[in-house]
Amino acid sequence: MPRSEPIKAARGVRDILPAAIPLWRQAEQGAAGVAQRFGYQEIATPIIEQLELIQRVGEDTDAVAKELYRVEKRGTQNLALRPEATAGVVRAYFEGGLNQGPQPARLYLIGPMFRYDRPQKGRYRQFFQFNVEAIGVGSPAVDVEVIELARSWLIEVGLDKLALELNTIGDDQCRPAYLDLLRTYYRPLKDKLHPDCQRRLEVNPLRLLDCKVPQCQPLKTGAPKITDHLCEPCASAWAVVLKLLDAAGIGYHLNPYLVRGLDYYTRTTYEAIATSGLGAQSTLAGGGRYDGLVKDLGGPDVPGIGFAAGVERLALLLAQEGKERATRPVVFIAPLGDAEAARADQLAQQLRAAGLATEVSFRKSNPGNQLKRADALGARFALVLGDQELKSDRAKLKELKTGAQHEVTLSGFADEVRKLTGGPR
Repeated sequence: MPRSEPIKAARGVRDILPAAIPLWRQAEQGAAGVAQRFGYQEIATPIIEQLELIQRVGEDTDAVAKELYRVEKRGTQNLALRPEATAGVVRAYFEGGLNQGPQPARLYLIGPMFRYDRPQKGRYRQFFQFNVEAIGVGSPAVDVEVIELARSWLIEVGLDKLALELNTIGDDQCRPAYLDLLRTYYRPLKDKLHPDCQRRLEVNPLRLLDCKVPQCQPLKTGAPKITDHLCEPCASAWAVVLKLLDAAGIGYHLNPYLVRGLDYYTRTTYEAIATSGLGAQSTLAGGGRYDGLVKDLGGPDVPGIGFAAGVERLALLLAQEGKERATRPVVFIAPLGDAEAARADQLAQQLRAAGLATEVSFRKSNPGNQLKRADALGARFALVLGDQELKSDRAKLKELKTGAQHEVTLSGFADEVRKLTGGPR
C-alpha cells in the first residue's frame, strides 16, 4: 500500500465509535445484571486456545473447517482464535477446579470471538458475544432457567418483539438412528442440494435441516422429524421442558428444523428471534444442551447447557427501535475566557462529585455556538460563564429542551443543580 494512502481497518472488522458505545454498555450491563440476578458468576477465558480443543467441538462444522483463524505456530502448541466460548469455559471449569464446587457451576462471559466469514450487516469477523453456561446438572429445569435468563435479558434491555423457537435433537442413544433416516431421505435428492449440503449429507446430515439456501428450503418439509424418533429418556426430558415453560408462562414455537451449528449439542435447542428489524440476521440468542461435550474434551461425563448472544445484532436492533439509554451530560459549561475556564473546572468537579455528568467546553466560541454544541450533545442544562457571572456569583442556567432559565449562584451551584435534577445528595 502506498504510504500516501490511509490505512483502514481490516476487512470484516469495525471500530465501536463513541456514539455507539452507550448501546453496547446497555447490552453488556443488562447482560451482567440479569445473569447475576439468576446466580451466575462472571468468567473470562483467553481468546487464544489450543487448536485441538477447538477442533474437538466440531471438526466437520463451518466454524472449525472453514472459518477458524489459526495462529502462526510458535513453540510446541498449535493455537487458534476462539470461534465460540463454550469449549474454553468447559476447559476452565475443570482446569480451575470449578467441578469441585456447588453444581451446577453457573457462569457467564462477555467478550470477542473470531470467525472468517463473509462480512454483512450484523455479522463481523471479530464479533462480541454474551455467553451463559450451566455445567454439572442435567435437570430439564436448568434448561428452562437458561432459556428464561436469555429472554429476561432481551426484555430488560428494551426488546419486546421476540419469538422463542424450540426443538430437541436427541442424544447419542437415539440420534444415530435418526441420522440414518435423514440420509435415506436426502440421498435421492442429493443433486438438488446446495454443494455444501451435498458434502454435509454423509458427515453431518442434521445441518441440512438448518440450511438457509433457498434451493434447499422446500426439500426439508418432507424430512423425518426427530421428535418422532426420541429414546425414552430424551422424550421424558423434552416433556418436562415444555411443561415447565408452560408453567412459567413463557411462549414458544416448536420448530422441528432448528439445530445448532456445532456438533456438541444434544436434546434441547432454542433460539430467541427478533420478529422485526433485522431481516435474515434475526437470531439474537441461541443455544442448547451439550451433555457430551465435556467427555469429548477429555473430562468425565458431565452435562451442561448454555447460550450465546451477539452484542452487535442487539445493539443494531436497539438503535433501529430507538431504545438507546445513552449517558449524556447533565450540565454543559461554556467558559468565555481563561479565568472563567478555571472556575468552570471547579464547578464541574463539584457536579461530578455529586454524581452529575458534566462537560466543559474549552473551545473558543461565541455563546450561541456553545449552546448549539450543548444541544447536539444532548445535555439537559447549559451554563455560559463570563466575566459578569464571576463578579456577581450569579448566572442563568438554561434548560435546553424547554428553554427555561434558572437563576443560580456559583457558590452553591452543585446543590442548586442537584435540586433541579432530583439527583443524589
